[in-house]
Amino acid sequence: MNTLNVQKCGLIFGSFLGLWHLVWSLLVLLGLAQPFLDFIFRLHMITPPYTVLPFNLGSAIGLVVVTFLFGYVVGWVLAMIWNTVVKMK
Repeated sequence: MNTLNVQKCGLIFGSFLGLWHLVWSLLVLLGLAQPFLDFIFRLHMITPPYTVLPFNLGSAIGLVVVTFLFGYVVGWVLAMIWNTVVKMK
């Protein structure tokens, strides 16, 4: 089996999570986040308990940056675990 490049895996996971939260921020900006959130909760047969706050650019940037960094660390750790397991075989 091949080993994984930990930097690339970190960038892939980080980019995925960052993009996911960028889309969420855009939904908030466009006023579509509350209906979407209500729809998702109702699909799970849950009364929607949350209210989406107004868009805040600083919070949106912080959200995207923090989730990118978190995703990068998760991707890096998973690649390291993968590489360790591959070496054991």
